[in-house]
Amino acid sequence: MVKNSFISIISQEENKENRGSVEFQVVSFTNKIQRLTSHLQLHKKDYLSERGLRKILGKRQRLLAYLSKKTRVHYKEFKELIDQLEKKKLEYIIKNSKN
Repeated sequence: MVKNSFISIISQEENKENRGSVEFQVVSFTNKIQRLTSHLQLHKKDYLSERGLRKILGKRQRLLAYLSKKTRVHYKEFKELIDQLEKKKLEYIIKNSKN
């Protein structure tokens, strides 16, 4: 399980005041999803965690739908930012797994 998360570090620095914003909630749900996914890879029969993962996925999906309806331009920028952070995280994991 990977403890280092670029998304959480960046989001906490930028959003110390806006913890209730939709963007911050989406980022925090994304972090939870990543943690639960890695947990479920180790513990395949943990059905309660799987149920929690499904609930969080639904919440994040509803928040993203709300954000896309609210402001399309802001949604596209936010989605690009999340994708860039995911790529950086994958590059970091691949780089550290080689060592």
